[in-house]
Amino acid sequence: MALPPRSVGVVGCSLLAAVMLAACAGSESGGGESGAGGTSSTGSAGTTGTAGSGVAGTGGTTGAGGTTGAGGTTGVGGTTGAGGTTGAGGTTGAGGTTGVGGTTGAGGVAGTGGAAGRGGVTGTGGTGGALGGGGRGGTTGAGGRGGSGGTTGTGGGSAGSTGGAGTSGTCTVGMVPSGGTSHCSSNQSGMVGSQQWTIWSSGSGGCLITYGSTAAFSATWNNSGDFLARVGLNLGSNKTYDQFTTIAADFAETHSANGVPYSSIGVYGWSVSPLVEWYVTEDSFNGLGTSGTKKGTFTIDGEGTYNVYQRMQNNQPSIQGTASFPQFISVRTSARTCGHISLSKHFDAWKGFGMTLGKMEEAKVLVEAGGGSGRIDFPVASVTAQ
Repeated sequence: MALPPRSVGVVGCSLLAAVMLAACAGSESGGGESGAGGTSSTGSAGTTGTAGSGVAGTGGTTGAGGTTGAGGTTGVGGTTGAGGTTGAGGTTGAGGTTGVGGTTGAGGVAGTGGAAGRGGVTGTGGTGGALGGGGRGGTTGAGGRGGSGGTTGTGGGSAGSTGGAGTSGTCTVGMVPSGGTSHCSSNQSGMVGSQQWTIWSSGSGGCLITYGSTAAFSATWNNSGDFLARVGLNLGSNKTYDQFTTIAADFAETHSANGVPYSSIGVYGWSVSPLVEWYVTEDSFNGLGTSGTKKGTFTIDGEGTYNVYQRMQNNQPSIQGTASFPQFISVRTSARTCGHISLSKHFDAWKGFGMTLGKMEEAKVLVEAGGGSGRIDFPVASVTAQ
């Protein structure tokens, strides 16, 4: 706490006589000399003591230095410096440091935290999510509109249209053309447009019906033993599947049948070196079960999930006569009657399960029925290889 200002003189000496007699004598010699002593201890601040002998208010002007004068209390005239503590009232000016509280305005710099709004710019990074639009989340791209780059999100929407192709599982089946030509002799082949048709059975009584050059066909059978009718591509037996850019099929079908113990509706083919008979089963007449060793499960986006089986055929008919060979089979976990089939992705999955095809001989949309009777119409039956 600051002391009140006091006069320097004999009265001051009587107050301090018990403590500092010699110092008092010095004060009687003149406050100016005492200030010189202050010069010895605190430097030029001692001259402040001299100012203290003048108007105390003047010392107040020196108040800021008076804090240094507080060190001047080392001098006896330092009590005058205590008057300078009135200048310490000037420290009320330090209350002006409440103005530093004005640096709360610097809290306004927290507004620069609003620059975290620039983090919203990371929303433009959300447009990167538009890439996810390649995977059905084009709507996520819409969120990307939070950034100006959300226009990129509209590009993501177009990727979503690719996903629409995957919705081919909901396609319209349609109808086969009227008329048609029946081929009822077993073990025959011919052409329908750019596609090859083939009929084979272990008995008799089955027919394959073609419709001009349209990639469509029908089949009928009645107690024909093991009956196969198919339309697609002969691939030449000189390239492995991965030497093609892609092999794929499109199909749509309606059917009715009675008493068919086993069946497969989908895509079928052979490879040579090694000899392999393969199936991709999309539908059947009596459930999608199969026999053999289950090798695994995989999913193709937009097409479906498939279980993979392998089984051995010993001394059975083949494209190379009676032979022993493995069968590779993908069976869709839920049946569908139309859609797009990415055959190359099936072949890749099989390879991952240790099931390796040889050079591709054929790939065709197929119906196989192990007896009984029935009819199937394929308004769409097409295989492509690039």
